[in-house]
Amino acid sequence: MALAFRQRIFFILVALTAAPTALAVVGWALAVRTVAPSAGARVALEEVAASARQLIEQMDTTRLTARERVAFRQHLEQLSNSVTLARRAETYLRYYAGGFAGVVVVLGAFAVFAGVRMAGHLSRQLSRPIDELVGWTRLIRRRMPLPAGPPTRGAPEFEALRQALRELATALDAAREKELEAERLRAFREVARRVAHEIKNPLTAMRIGVDQLRRSAGQADGPMAMAVEVLGAETERLERLAKEFAEFGRLPEGPKSEVDLVDLLVDLGKSAVPPGVEVSVRANGERCTILGQYDPLRRAFANLLRNAAEAMGGRGPIDVGVDRDGEGVVVTIADHGPGIPEDLRQRVFEPYFTTKRDGTGLGLALVRQTVETHHGTITVSETPGGGATFSIVLSTS
Repeated sequence: MALAFRQRIFFILVALTAAPTALAVVGWALAVRTVAPSAGARVALEEVAASARQLIEQMDTTRLTARERVAFRQHLEQLSNSVTLARRAETYLRYYAGGFAGVVVVLGAFAVFAGVRMAGHLSRQLSRPIDELVGWTRLIRRRMPLPAGPPTRGAPEFEALRQALRELATALDAAREKELEAERLRAFREVARRVAHEIKNPLTAMRIGVDQLRRSAGQADGPMAMAVEVLGAETERLERLAKEFAEFGRLPEGPKSEVDLVDLLVDLGKSAVPPGVEVSVRANGERCTILGQYDPLRRAFANLLRNAAEAMGGRGPIDVGVDRDGEGVVVTIADHGPGIPEDLRQRVFEPYFTTKRDGTGLGLALVRQTVETHHGTITVSETPGGGATFSIVLSTS
C-alpha cells in the first residue's frame, strides 16, 4: 500500500537526519577498533617489566663493573618509564573512548529527536497546503464554492498558488456560465429559424388573400372593409415578427468593412426616430471607425434609438456619445424616460423577455448578438436625472 504524501516526506527527512548519526557511530566504532591495539602493546610492556624484575632478582650486581651498573640502572629506569606511560595511555584511551561514545550517543539522540520534530514540522508545512489544494480541485470539479476562511499554514508560494486557484475557479465558473448562455442562445436561434420558416409559408398566402379582398372591397365602407384592414395590419405584424425571428436566427455574415460610427449615428438620428425626438451626437471632433458589418450595426443602433424614443413617449432628447477608449470605441445612448428597474437590467437582453404589450422580446437580444459578434459588450445603467443609458464597447479591429 502506497504511503501518504506526508508520511513519505516524514520518512525521507528522518532518513536524512539519521544518516549523519549513523556515520558518527560507525566512526566511533572504528576509533575503538584502532585504540584496541594500544592496550595489547601495554600488556606486552608489562610482561617485559615482569621479566626484567625476575632478571634483577637473580642477577648478582656485585660482579658488575661500575659502567655496567650505570647502564643496567638506565635500562631499568627507561623500562619503568615506558610501562608507566603505557598505563597512562591505556587509562586515557579508556576514558577517551568512553567519553567519545557518550558524546556520540547523546548527540545522536538529540539529532534524531530534532530530526523527528523537524521532519514532522516540515511534512505538515508541505502536506497540509497540498492536501488543501487537492481538496479545492475536488470542489472545483463538483462546482462547489471554495472555502473563504483563513488559509492553512505553509510557505508563501502556497498562498500564491491558492490565489491563482481561486482566480482559475472564478474564470472557470464564468466560462461555464458563458458556455451555458451560448448554448441557450444557440437553442433560441434554432427555434427562431424554424418559427420564421413556418410563419413565412402561410404568411405569403395570407398576404395574397388580403390583397385580393382589398381589391374586391374597393373603396366601400363597412364591416368588410374594416375586416380587411385588420387582416392587413395583422399580416404586416406577422411579417415583422417573422423578419425579427429570421434575423435573430442567423448570425451576421459577409465581409467586414470600415464603419464610421459617428456618421452612422447622425444618419440614424434623423431617420430612425419620430420627429418629436431630438438626437444629439457628441464625438469631440474625433473620427471613430471600426472594422465591422454595416447592416447589422445599423439595425442594432436603430433598435436602441427606437426603444429610447418609445420609452419617452415619442418626445424628448436622446444624448449619444462616441469616445475612444484605448483599442476600442465606447458608444452611449441615454434617454430621459422612466428607466429600467435594476432587477431587470440583465434580463432585458434575454431572448423573448419584454415589458411591452406587443413586443417580441427579440430587439435587445438581437442588439446584444450583433455587439458580441463584433467582439464587444453592452450594458445598461441609469441616466442621471432619470432614464436608461446603454453603453456599447466595440473593438476597432
